[in-house]
Amino acid sequence: MPTSARPVRSTAPARARRLGRRTAVLAAAGLLVAGCAKAGTAGAASDAGGAKEPVKVGLVYSKTGPLAAYGKQYLAGFKAGLDYATKGTDAVDGHRIEFTEQDDAGDPAKAVSEAKDLIGKGCRILAGSTASGVALQVAPIAAQNKVLFISGPAAADKVTGLNAYTFRSGRQSYQDIRAAAAFLGDAAGKKVTVLAQDSAFGQANVAAVKAVLGAQGASVDAVLAPPSATDLTPFATQAKAARPDLLFVAWAGDTASALWTSLNQQDVFAATKVVTGLDLAASYPLFGAAGEKISFLDHYFGGAAGTDVEKAMTAALAKDGGTPDIFTPDGFTAAQMVVHAVEAGHGSAADTSVLVKALEGWSFDGVKGRLTVRAEDHALLQPMYQVQLTGVGAAARPTVLKTLPADQVAPPVTPIAG
Repeated sequence: MPTSARPVRSTAPARARRLGRRTAVLAAAGLLVAGCAKAGTAGAASDAGGAKEPVKVGLVYSKTGPLAAYGKQYLAGFKAGLDYATKGTDAVDGHRIEFTEQDDAGDPAKAVSEAKDLIGKGCRILAGSTASGVALQVAPIAAQNKVLFISGPAAADKVTGLNAYTFRSGRQSYQDIRAAAAFLGDAAGKKVTVLAQDSAFGQANVAAVKAVLGAQGASVDAVLAPPSATDLTPFATQAKAARPDLLFVAWAGDTASALWTSLNQQDVFAATKVVTGLDLAASYPLFGAAGEKISFLDHYFGGAAGTDVEKAMTAALAKDGGTPDIFTPDGFTAAQMVVHAVEAGHGSAADTSVLVKALEGWSFDGVKGRLTVRAEDHALLQPMYQVQLTGVGAAARPTVLKTLPADQVAPPVTPIAG
């Protein structure tokens, strides 16, 4: 046997042997630490070809509560929009976009708590806000923490221009009113009454009607009902007694059926011209025979736009057995905005100033057609619709009478606060 192969007894001093053992232990510990580090940063960028750090997005929306149906549409649209904007990868430059859902149930205080929690967990982008009251409370939190906030179906005009970090993926009340104003014709000397809930959404509509039709010479008053009210007959009676030339109804949530029942019972439709926004598809049968007498303005209904993007969204929803509805585009558009902003950051949302700059002034093809994020105040310029409802009950179907171009219904510029 060669000498090099013989087992030999070490003649090294004991200290050297102890040092060798310590070195071996440290080496083993080093392997353990390296293993833990690798396991703990599975989503971090790696020069060795590992997965890249994900982009964390927080969705704070009404999964439950009075506006849960709207929240469901928004979420479905967001998923479809993310798939569309990333070409099926759900990633930008190899960075996966991971979104976490939080249910605010329409409660602003709960939404604020959830927004703070998501920011603490590394979300640099927040989206959602089904309710206007929620959006108005979450927006300041986003600004304080310098994270991007893209409000959803929340329509309150005050969201526009609220701060440099806040954008919106839906329409706002002023755009609704501009669409409604076209039904009245010459507003000078006319009386307009707004029937709405005493909420951020309802008050925003009153303010918008006064800003648009009041400026055109109409006198504007309001009948406001508590959001918790279930007996709406007294408010329908007040609206009829006001004897307006036009009754503008701004209503949202589960009590819509009770409202239209009360208006029918009080024969309000025979007493005045009624204009309202067309709500989600499930509400169409609620209008009954009166539906064909109402003048509807519309943000969106499935099939209203006829664009290629709308067709792509509809096809994506169909895979899960879904169909587009009034606020599906708001989620879809939000996802498009998130992806565009992250693309500007080359797969990162760390520098919010880059995200903001990418969105300001951006024009793109959305579900409703060409959309523009106005740089001066972050309003989302978009077309609106005048719609007729035909048929009764389950047979009720909307058709577009006129598409109003984005510039015709654009809200006035509201300089960004701060």
